[in-house]
Amino acid sequence: MPLKVPAGLPALQAVIDEGNAVEILKEPTAETLRIALLNIMPMKETTEADFIRLLASSDKEIELTLLKLDTHTPKHASPEHMERYYTSFSQVRDSRFDGLIITGAPIEKIEYEEVTYWPELCTIFDWARKNVTSTLYICWASQAGLYQKFGIQKHLLPKKMFGIFPHSIAKPELPLFKGFDSTIYVPHSRHTELWREDIVAEERIELLSESEISGVYIMQEKGTRDFFITGHSEYALYTLDGEYKRDVAKNLPIELPLNYYRDDNPDNEPINRWQATARLLFGNWLKYYCK
Repeated sequence: MPLKVPAGLPALQAVIDEGNAVEILKEPTAETLRIALLNIMPMKETTEADFIRLLASSDKEIELTLLKLDTHTPKHASPEHMERYYTSFSQVRDSRFDGLIITGAPIEKIEYEEVTYWPELCTIFDWARKNVTSTLYICWASQAGLYQKFGIQKHLLPKKMFGIFPHSIAKPELPLFKGFDSTIYVPHSRHTELWREDIVAEERIELLSESEISGVYIMQEKGTRDFFITGHSEYALYTLDGEYKRDVAKNLPIELPLNYYRDDNPDNEPINRWQATARLLFGNWLKYYCK
């Protein structure tokens, strides 16, 4: 179905150039879902393309608003890009959205209160609970959201959780998991984790999916349509490849991403284990939780 994004957004053309069929929505209709993406990842255009690729594969009309923080200036995006394509949170705080996606950020080793934009982010978390039908908190944002609302702590891992891992689904009858296989694969790339015992001890949270290797994956706040997702279902096929080879080139301590390259050989192509599931996940979210 058609997708409307800020005019001229380079990420849209990048998704089309990959061979994805994207119809441009000219004017929103009564059926159009208003979705906001609060993008706090450093490589803005890559993250934009990741989510546009998934949203464009759904059967819903979508108007996408790219959000930026008022109290943070990105280091890896040009001021021109941010000014042209992004809307400040202060400009939409009186608006309502059908869905909100809050991305992760590579700041997981920093204490939340030491993050310069933490106060504004907490304001956005509170605003979303009143003004957004359903919110997806992704990776670091899932940890941050659970900490802000429930006081659940993150914990440093002895080494990076890095690769594609199998996950089980606790409640396959939920609309979010319609069409899913019993075992799904999900990319993870993080230095911290949430402890399962902390999640199940919080009666206001329901654990929906997890992995014996990479831990908790999807959680839902009971009585709401808000989901906390620790993995990166949105990742493109070569994202982990880029991360691995970048760190190798910098002589940083990094292990081969697990279950990713064919025959676990970085000279081989990655195996696409997760993208079909990712399309289902986001399509089900839009269809069953955003309206």
